[in-house]
Amino acid sequence: MSHINVTIIGNEDMAGRNVVALGVTKALVNHYRTTIFRPSAQLNDDFTNDLLHITNTPTTVEQVISKTPTTILSHKETARGDIVARYHEVLATTNAQASVIIASDATPIYDPDLFTFDATIAADLASPVLLVVSAEDRNSQQILQTIDAANACIMKACTQVLGVFVTNCDEMLGAQLVRDYTSRNYANSIEQESRVSQTPLWVLPPFSGESEEYTSEIFEKYVREDDILNALRQPHKKPVTPYAFQYSLLGKAKANKKTIVLPEGEEDRILKAADYLLERDIVNIIIVGERDTILARAEELNLNSLTKANFQSMHDEAMLNHMVSKLCELRAKKGMTEKQAREQLADASYFGTMLVVLGQADGLVSGSINSTANTVRPALQVIKTKPGSKLVSGAFLMCFKDHVAVFADCAINPNPNAEQLADIAIQSADTAKAFGIEPKVGMLSYSTLGSGKGPDVDMVEEATRIVKEKAPNLAIVGSIQFDAAWSPTVAAAKAKNNSIAGHVNVFVFPDLCAGNIAYKAVQRSSGALAVGPILQGLNKPVNDLSRGALVQDIINTVALTALEAQ
Repeated sequence: MSHINVTIIGNEDMAGRNVVALGVTKALVNHYRTTIFRPSAQLNDDFTNDLLHITNTPTTVEQVISKTPTTILSHKETARGDIVARYHEVLATTNAQASVIIASDATPIYDPDLFTFDATIAADLASPVLLVVSAEDRNSQQILQTIDAANACIMKACTQVLGVFVTNCDEMLGAQLVRDYTSRNYANSIEQESRVSQTPLWVLPPFSGESEEYTSEIFEKYVREDDILNALRQPHKKPVTPYAFQYSLLGKAKANKKTIVLPEGEEDRILKAADYLLERDIVNIIIVGERDTILARAEELNLNSLTKANFQSMHDEAMLNHMVSKLCELRAKKGMTEKQAREQLADASYFGTMLVVLGQADGLVSGSINSTANTVRPALQVIKTKPGSKLVSGAFLMCFKDHVAVFADCAINPNPNAEQLADIAIQSADTAKAFGIEPKVGMLSYSTLGSGKGPDVDMVEEATRIVKEKAPNLAIVGSIQFDAAWSPTVAAAKAKNNSIAGHVNVFVFPDLCAGNIAYKAVQRSSGALAVGPILQGLNKPVNDLSRGALVQDIINTVALTALEAQ
């Protein structure tokens, strides 16, 4: 049975929201092992305790509340990842079949972004929404317009409304509202797409602070339990937001811990990322550098978990002798001498790569202060490519508001020929599968299925033919323009009857110039989270960072490297 979850979001003063939360929780408890979750609430919150008393899973207030309203007010973005992690901890602890997520409470401080924040958290938790709107001081049309505005915000956050409760509604207004709601026709108007269509509407009378038992009786009088359950069982598209994807990366990495080496131990961003990962016990880490020097810097940065790392000095003669011997063996055909080996091992990237070769680490992440070439060259020389791979390519996982796509090659090969481009496409499809994405590959060009001509188009179409020959079961379309690959609407005009066009999630660019420009343009202009580059085709996972990488980028790259090593 798939997990049922729903987020209850109220507008403005949250009037009647608690009554709805109690009623919905009771309905689920009658049929499922049910927990509650509060992304934001005060730790002494009485209402959370009331909800816990009716659930049938063993949890405490401290477990089900993730953040306080004060924290949310000033740290919305940084809080989202922690909220996702806490939610999944609650599900794992309770083994719940259903969860009721109650969004933010009303506070004395007006926060114009709070409703939007609650909607984005619902999307982060892959949860649809039950919307609660107060009828107080509104007529029927104003209530409907309020529902429309709230629903548009929820849709923009990439989740959906499964039902609407209108509270504080007297009998006469309720009757008019139901007539107006059911008579509106949304189906044939494009401009009304954002409105709630064919969504259940429940009308509740005013409440005046009576007992829980009384309010429950009123709720059950106006709302049939079967109607609630039917609404919550409706299929809905579950978004994968950047924070949800990051949690999946970190969670999967933690489930089967690997050891990752970080050669750039003198860089503060590397130390901050390592501290975050070690504090949460997600990976084992080797930092290349002098332990005392690094820990002294960690103290200056107020990092408290770096003592859990292993440190490897580049001046450790026992390790150097071992590395020199192995490096001379691996590069014997190139005539490498011990002196030359020692000179190369003075480079931290080479030194770190040899830790992977010797089995001291399962993978490597570098590039925050070194070029891509400095990261890739040692890997190509001593780790080498997988059997059957003729090249290494670089892919990014692009985390959009509601899904994840793969962009390649954005890092390594300047001007691939048709056979190389085909290999990049197959490698990128394999990367997508490794991260739970069912690949639909688009071979990008300025032409869609023959609309344009020229040698560049011919090369992409030849690459597409080679992919179909090498991987006949892979869903692929090419050549195709980006808009026709991305948009079902454009695809309907440019690539009629093609089932992949408009649904592509693995975008293969014809050359490095196009790929690198595209991923950076999309990242910076759309706010998409770019994770990578993932170096595809190597025997062991080695991944490169952008020199502009943020701490969060480094955290994600280390986690995906650990996943590749699994």
